[in-house]
Amino acid sequence: MTLLTLHYHQQRRLLDLKFSDGTVQVLSAEFLRVHSPSAEVRGHGKPTLVANKRQVAIQRISAVGHYGVKLSFDDGHDTGLYHFSYLCQLAANQHDLWQQYLARLKAANASRDSLISTRIRL
Repeated sequence: MTLLTLHYHQQRRLLDLKFSDGTVQVLSAEFLRVHSPSAEVRGHGKPTLVANKRQVAIQRISAVGHYGVKLSFDDGHDTGLYHFSYLCQLAANQHDLWQQYLARLKAANASRDSLISTRIRL
């Protein structure tokens, strides 16, 4: 199965991965941010827990050759290079990876929610 196209829905903050067999997998911006392949997140053998990203959005998707994309997030993070094979792995293992992430947050007494409210109430 080959990844053919990516489509980002800004309002919902979801990235569609469309494959050659017609299937579509959907990954949230939050999921992609907390599973960034960057050294900042993956560390050198010990991954860093990324919290407080429930409201994060993708600002820009830049092609990198014919093998991946660079995702730039609105929290300033833009150092991860998402190879298409990595995106496929994330899609295939999304449920388990998400459950592991939630367990790590709970163990660290951390939250998905922002530390500071960015919504203005009138």
